[in-house]
Formats: sequence, C-alpha cells, structure tokens
Amino acid sequence: MKLSALLRGVRKSAATGARAVPGGAVFALAGLGAAPGPRQRGNPSLRSVDMPLLLLIVALLLFGLVMVFSASIALADSPRYKVTPTFFLVRHAVSMTIALAAAALAFALPVASWQRLAPWLFAGAGILLIVVLIPGVGKGALGARRWISLGGLNLQPSEVMKLACVVYAADFTVRKQDFMHDFGKGFAPMAGVMAIVGVLLLLQPDLGAFGVIVSISMAILFLGGVNGRLFTSIAAALVAAFMAVIWASPWRRERIFAYLDPWSQENVLGRGYQLSHSLIAFGRGEWFGVGLGASVEKLHYLPEAHTDFIMSVIGEELGLAGVLVVIVSFYWLVKRAVEIGRQAIALERTFSGLVAQGIGTWMGLQAFINIGVATGLLPTKGLTLPLMSYGGSALMSSLVALAILLRIDCENRILMRGGKTP
Repeated sequence: MKLSALLRGVRKSAATGARAVPGGAVFALAGLGAAPGPRQRGNPSLRSVDMPLLLLIVALLLFGLVMVFSASIALADSPRYKVTPTFFLVRHAVSMTIALAAAALAFALPVASWQRLAPWLFAGAGILLIVVLIPGVGKGALGARRWISLGGLNLQPSEVMKLACVVYAADFTVRKQDFMHDFGKGFAPMAGVMAIVGVLLLLQPDLGAFGVIVSISMAILFLGGVNGRLFTSIAAALVAAFMAVIWASPWRRERIFAYLDPWSQENVLGRGYQLSHSLIAFGRGEWFGVGLGASVEKLHYLPEAHTDFIMSVIGEELGLAGVLVVIVSFYWLVKRAVEIGRQAIALERTFSGLVAQGIGTWMGLQAFINIGVATGLLPTKGLTLPLMSYGGSALMSSLVALAILLRIDCENRILMRGGKTP
C-alpha cells in the first residue's frame, strides 16, 4: 500500500481534529505565550496543548515516583547497595526534574527541526553505542555493559537510540516514499543500519532493546507504505533471526525453559527465581492489594523490584485494580498517539504523523513487554515500564519523546485553526 493511498484513506476521518483545551503554565519553560492569530507564525500556545494527555503523563510520573519509593525503601537493608531508605526516591526525583527540563526544551523545538536533526541524532546515538563498549568507559552491571558514567548519573545509550530510531526511521520513510515497494532502495538501506545497531546492542548484550528498536523501525516502515509481501517476509526473517540468537546463547535458552516452567525444582531457585516471586506478588495482591507499602516480595525476595518488576509491586500492593488502571492508562496514551499521527498525516505532515505513531508503538510495545514479563506471559527480559520504573535514561528518553508528541499535536491544532507552524 503506497503512502499516497494511506494519506487519502485517513485524511477524511482525521481532518476533524481535537478541540483545544485551555490549561495552566505547565510548559512555561518551553516559551508558551498567547494564542497565535490567523496565519500567524510562532510557538504553540497554552490553548493548543492536549491537556488530558499532559495530565495523564504527569499522573503516571507521580504514580511511578510513589511506587519507586515503595519498592526501593527496603533496599537500605541490603549489603549490596548500602544506601539510605530515600536514596532511590531522591535520585529518581532528580532524574525526573532533569528529564522534565529536557522535555520542555524538546517541546520548544519545531517538528521541522527534529526532521533536519534526525540523521545527526541517529549518528550521535550510534557513536554512544560504540563508546559504551570501550573498556574503562562503559560501566557494567550483572554481566552487561550498558551505561556511561557521567559523574553521579549514568547514561544508557540504548535509550537514546530508541528516540533516535523513531525520528530517523520517519525521516528515512519520507525521503524514500517513492521507493517503499522496492527492497533495494526502500528497505535495504534501513536494514543495513539496523543490522549495525543490532550488532552493537548484542555486544553489550541487550537483546530486549534491540527488539524494541527493530519493532519501532518496522512499524514506521509499514505505516509508511512498505510492500505488504515484502514486510511479511522480512518480519518472518527477523523472527527467525531472533530465535537463532536465543538458541545460540545457552543462558538465553535457559531463560526460555525457565519461563515455560518457573515452578520446577531446577528453575524456582535459578533462572525462574524472579518470575516465580513476581507471580507470588500478584497472587498476594488479589483484587485490591495488601495496601500501599505493605509488599512482602520487595523485602529482598524479588530482585530489581524498583526497575524491571515494579508492576509486580503494584500488583501486590494495589491488586488487580491498580494493575488495570496502569494498563488502561497506557492503552489510552497509545490510542491518543495513533490519533495524533493520523491527524498529522491528514494535514499532509507525513514526518510528524510517522513520528507520533512511532512513539505510540514504542510506549505501547515496551509497556506490553514489561507487564507481560512481570505476569509470566513473556520470557524474562530487562525492560523498564515507561514513565514509572526507576532509571534516569529511560525516563528522559520517554519524556522527550512524549514532549515531541505533544508538539506534533499542538502544530496540528494550529494548522486546523488556520495558523502557520514554525
């Protein structure tokens, strides 16, 4: 399906747009001012901000802050960390403050500027993936080298690459719009750079981040009009490649077997230890949980409770009700991102539309994997829950991406009111 046909198909349904919602000075740092008049150029106004989406993002951030504190407070007793009870809360709050400042700056940048910067951002993220592999520069933990130490903070290049991949894949699709049906011109170049990124990520190793990045790229290419048969054959080849990588790694094979039977005598204290205790946490939570702060599994039974398995603590303390609130929140966020993307495409802003839908794919897929791992639906993989898990790099990349999504929506609204975007 060609992109031109896609544009015609969605233009009529998305052209109606969403109503502008007035709000407070949430993005004052981004330079929001009075609403622009007809045909006036300038920054988006407060009237242009999608306030329900913004409030949802803020709610997830604050909820995540509370749950990070609850899940990490017992780590002060662990000889591994030797920290105060509020150590992770303070670090997460500092990371959130820095990430919000970066998001405000990202929101102030026009989408056209992001398109111009896309190749440079992608190249910069690729350089960081190389730098993290240099001995003495990259910081390792639990057998993986994924972080670059920046004083008191750690930068995870794979999180930067997720953001870079969204804007680069969208820019590539726009530039190659007339060749998306051709393997040599429309897909092979993107496949080549993704293969290089994949090698760099597998050297860390970080198969989970590679899977998310490849999925984002494939989704954007599909939405951009890549040939259906070509897409299906490539997707099948990628699945086969991932299975080969897993089968070639004994420790990855053990994870799969542990996932299939986490309660066996061999797995319950080995590869299936995290999963079995995560399932115990959900079982203890039942419908409405044991109460905020009353989790037992976070008391050194469930490893990484404040990062990869924060959903298990939510399930234990707030029960099925709390878990469903999180799932519905991410569903609405992804749905809104797709709607913003369709709206942008209807306004003939193809790059903006693909970026919006790419961000929605990223948030939805990573939340699905994280929740799926915690509930035993998927094999154990170290991916954080967007906006909620402890981790500065993941939080910053997610907030910057969502700031770009809000900017795209603002520019859509200005155009539908008859104004001009920068």
